[in-house]
Amino acid sequence: MLLKLLSSLLLLATTRAARVRRESDCVGTINSMDDVADAVRCTTVVLNGFTVPAGQTLNIDLLDGSTVNMNGDIHFGNQTWAGPLFQVSGDSITFNGNGHTFDGGGPFYWDGLGGNGGVTKPAPMMKIRTSGTFSNVKVLNSPARTYSISNPGPLVIDGLTIDNSLGDLPNSNSNGKAAGHNTDGFDASTEDLTIQNSVIMNQDDCLAINRGANIVFRGNTCSGGHGISVGSINSDVTVNGITISGNRIINNDQALRIKTIVDATNSRVTNITYSGNIATGIRRFGIIIDQSYPSTIDTPGNGVQISAVNFVPPQTSIEVNDNAQRVAVNCGVGSCVGNWDWSNLDVSGGVAGDITNFDGITGFDE
Repeated sequence: MLLKLLSSLLLLATTRAARVRRESDCVGTINSMDDVADAVRCTTVVLNGFTVPAGQTLNIDLLDGSTVNMNGDIHFGNQTWAGPLFQVSGDSITFNGNGHTFDGGGPFYWDGLGGNGGVTKPAPMMKIRTSGTFSNVKVLNSPARTYSISNPGPLVIDGLTIDNSLGDLPNSNSNGKAAGHNTDGFDASTEDLTIQNSVIMNQDDCLAINRGANIVFRGNTCSGGHGISVGSINSDVTVNGITISGNRIINNDQALRIKTIVDATNSRVTNITYSGNIATGIRRFGIIIDQSYPSTIDTPGNGVQISAVNFVPPQTSIEVNDNAQRVAVNCGVGSCVGNWDWSNLDVSGGVAGDITNFDGITGFDE
């Protein structure tokens, strides 16, 4: 009798599992916010073009192993609120943008202040909480920070465009300043992330890594912003194993930067590797490593240890503008450690900066 009961229970469980598989083996189509809940019951989702009502998040929480295909452009109604405008979640997801656009309506929000005042802006605009691949998506005119990445497993981001170039111009609310501000491309506090073959036109960091490990940023183009950054680093975090390679950095404030918060403690930045990056038109610093953030080249803190910052083949080449500093390293006492090989770095133009509290850089002569 017991064996018969167990056999019946096993058959019921198997039948239910098969039914769930059949129910998810379907195509869900999203034409409006009303369609989302039903569409994500399928493992193939088609995202057609429509306008998301103001003050709402297009939140797509997917079954593991799902594929999403964009088949139109997404616009967002304008409202002063914290956002995000879009969020996608799930494991082993294939997200194909197919060249379509998420339009954040940035000019409605832009006032030259970003997150430092003015109207409340949805930030980040895009939250990516998937593993797998996220590719061929365009973001136009993000209100402030664009992407926040917190992948639950390995994620490759490939062939994206972030176009906030309109924010380079002033508008009626920006008092003559560039209207876009704090429009970071990618904020990454995560592990096992690759961002590649993408174009970022913005008014802040192209990439900002605040903590994490095993992050690769390669083959990207960064235009108009603040360069590629590790940091700002706060207390009790580790950044370990970052590869920045083969990127083009055009008309940015700095090319490559590591910045740690002046009063941060118990943190570590290590194994940062640069190779084959090319930078031109750099306005302030070619390379800046600064432990006095949010000030710039001020009295540094010493609560964050920085080690193993190296330039490896092929050579990284940076051209700075006439009044820019080629290299500035501002370490706290005893906080920059080890030997750093910079023999594959070439910086030209501008003026020499200072290297403070550290004599471990080899192969590079300012």
